[in-house]
Amino acid sequence: MTAARKFADAESLTPVIREVFGTDRRVTGVDRLLKGSKKGVYRVTLDDATSTIVYVWNADEDFWDGLLPDGHDDPSNPFAHASGLDFLEGATRRLEAVGARSPRLMLADRSKNLYPADIAVAEDIRGGTLEALLERDPDAGRRTLARLSDMLRRMHAHRAPAFGRVAWIDGGGAPPDGSCEQAYFERALVNIATAVSRDVRAAEGEAVLTEKLRVLRAALEPRAEFGVVHGELCAEHTLVGPDGEPVLIDIEGLMYTDIEVEHCWMRMRFGPHYEALRNPDLDPRRMNYYQYVMHLDLVGGPLRIADGDFPNRQWMLDVADYHLRKALAYQA
Repeated sequence: MTAARKFADAESLTPVIREVFGTDRRVTGVDRLLKGSKKGVYRVTLDDATSTIVYVWNADEDFWDGLLPDGHDDPSNPFAHASGLDFLEGATRRLEAVGARSPRLMLADRSKNLYPADIAVAEDIRGGTLEALLERDPDAGRRTLARLSDMLRRMHAHRAPAFGRVAWIDGGGAPPDGSCEQAYFERALVNIATAVSRDVRAAEGEAVLTEKLRVLRAALEPRAEFGVVHGELCAEHTLVGPDGEPVLIDIEGLMYTDIEVEHCWMRMRFGPHYEALRNPDLDPRRMNYYQYVMHLDLVGGPLRIADGDFPNRQWMLDVADYHLRKALAYQA
């Protein structure tokens, strides 16, 4: 995308707010929450000092537009671009069914009559992130962390019907051909190719990177049991609800997959707090495999989005640099 991006404002969101809250409420403020790269996330404040969250999906809000590999728009692809109203609704339903908390949806609209894009309106969780709570009030943060651990056990104990994206599988879609671990293997090869074409260190180390991947993949035994996995769960993607309960956000990528995927990500992102979430029954070979795959994912993805106009491009390049160094040094 080369033209200036057009974002939502109070005027364009007023019909959406009226649909949910009626005509006696007025929009007094609209703040675009800046960390998202796939959809627009707006906090809309009303004249009674309450607020709500509005999600917007269109090309102006998606900084990945035009930068993704082939197959990103195939809903049967478990690694398809996890952005869209279908993904959000499907993930919300599944989390509720397994006893996990996410923001309550108040409106889902595809008509383009209220706003010229798919939109959703959700409750605004104003307790801040678990990350901030752990810094501000460690005792309260640990209590929320313990509740998050219970929530994760419920998610991971659910026996999924098949490997794949939750919204697709729950909607009756056929699972992908091949095994879960093979799908991640093929995705990792794409990420290696992405890095090779953009970084001389990856080009020089391509054979080493690929051989490590093959060795780690070959060590795995077949498995056909999958849990409900957020995929990018961290203290920043966990809000704190009114009663101190954890509330999961950025849920569109929810998958039925190996639960080791979740734990590899959480181990990186929760740091010393991960001990409260640790599962002693994980397969160590899968942990090694998915950790390596995750390093490669955090090279390929950031390098692709850095090709566009993402506003914090250098941050993405720094992420890719860190994880490329980790991948090159990884012991298979």
